[in-house]
Amino acid sequence: MSTSKLTTTTQDFTPIIAMAIAGMTPHSERAYRKAMTEFMSWYAASGKAQLDKATVNEYKTVLSDRGLSAATVNVSLSAIRKLVLEAADNGLIDQVLANGINKVKGVKAQGVRAGNWLTLDQAQALLNAPDITTIKGLRDRAILAVMLGCGLRRAELAALTFDHIQQRDGRWVIKDIIGKGNRVRTVPMPSWAKAAVDDWAERLVWTSGPVFYSFRRGDNIDSAGMTAQSIRDVVVLYAQALGLNIAAHDLRRTMAKLAHRGGAGIDQIQLSLGHASIQTTERYLGVTQDLTDAPCDRLGLSL
Repeated sequence: MSTSKLTTTTQDFTPIIAMAIAGMTPHSERAYRKAMTEFMSWYAASGKAQLDKATVNEYKTVLSDRGLSAATVNVSLSAIRKLVLEAADNGLIDQVLANGINKVKGVKAQGVRAGNWLTLDQAQALLNAPDITTIKGLRDRAILAVMLGCGLRRAELAALTFDHIQQRDGRWVIKDIIGKGNRVRTVPMPSWAKAAVDDWAERLVWTSGPVFYSFRRGDNIDSAGMTAQSIRDVVVLYAQALGLNIAAHDLRRTMAKLAHRGGAGIDQIQLSLGHASIQTTERYLGVTQDLTDAPCDRLGLSL
């Protein structure tokens, strides 16, 4: 019979958690570490004799009974699967048990979560909101321009360096940015976003390393690069001033929505955003079937 050699203390399991989350983006690392630690605490307190598929299914029920969203439960399950596979690789759990846990199904989401999108006028107002007579205003406009123009995530923007911004095929791009799931992509950059970055860069005494830096008091640039949280704060500051109830991630959705309305193909939007599947991109766009101008009306065939 397959047995689990796992200890029931989270402290003993810390090295396995560290190995399981190695190489993740900072955001994913925090989420997975939290999910793994919470699961191991529950497992230790439960007094279970063995970590197996039934145990994880029981924990899934516990999470659902807490009223957590399907997305939150599924992140926890994904973290547990990764943790258990790492434990199996290190001989702490039988591979048969690990394979069984890997087959635990996620929770189905009921309906499609609606995102927030800015209209063209709202996006333009947000882009124009910073006071560009100040150095901080130039930085903030460049942040908003890159988020709206390129659809970068907050963590990607925080990791953006001047070396990423290059010319390819006669246009500016953000080359080889590392996104979610460690997927690498090259993102086309509109000329107006590049101009906003250039205006900001002219006020810097250096043009290497991170593109965006924090500020000290008195409009003085700090040597520390910005974090994902500080970028979020920039977006919220100007959004609230305009009466817009949006999150930083909604600028990414807005980029996709405006591009699609402008005629960009969903496949190209998917490549720019770095989505693993076209279905994720469609959710960003809120795509629904157009019965007045359906794909079958454009085939060019007749009897």
